[in-house]
Amino acid sequence: MPTPTPSPPTPSTAVGTGAPAPRHAPTAAELLDFVRRTADDAALVTSLPLDPEGRTWLRLEGPGGSEAWLIGWPPGTGTGWHDHAESTGAFTVAAGALREHSLAARLPTDGWKTLELSEDVDRTRLLATGQGRAFGRHHVHEVLNESGREHAVSVHAYYPPLPQIRRYSRTGPVLRLEQTERPEDWL
Repeated sequence: MPTPTPSPPTPSTAVGTGAPAPRHAPTAAELLDFVRRTADDAALVTSLPLDPEGRTWLRLEGPGGSEAWLIGWPPGTGTGWHDHAESTGAFTVAAGALREHSLAARLPTDGWKTLELSEDVDRTRLLATGQGRAFGRHHVHEVLNESGREHAVSVHAYYPPLPQIRRYSRTGPVLRLEQTERPEDWL
């Protein structure tokens, strides 16, 4: 399996979705509604250039000042373990399927390098076309296209726009903070 992408997508094209902007900070439920409606836009989804080796992306105009992305996932690619810091978020699979491994535990945000996780915190979901989920602040997960032959395409939205991403390595129950990235690192 190829090495996970080391940083979040860098915008290559700005695309407006025409979605009405809420007059307040969008909730996780509103972000989920946005990514679902956007994933239903077949013309937008098929406009994403797909690369057989690496992820591709388009930056979208999200609701209420949120950060949004349309992302293509070649077979065997993934994000590695990471969080979205103080941002809430949502994603929906527009084509193919993605597996999400996540932690059902709130981790301390600062002041640690290594944590040993208890046995009952792991969650796994397979999200097929049309399925998605919302998540709260400090959500730790990894997302993978485990297909051996099909690209997947997904839509993601975060509010506030990502202030940082913490990247982790994981060996069994041990989660280790490896790197903290800020927008200037990926834009």
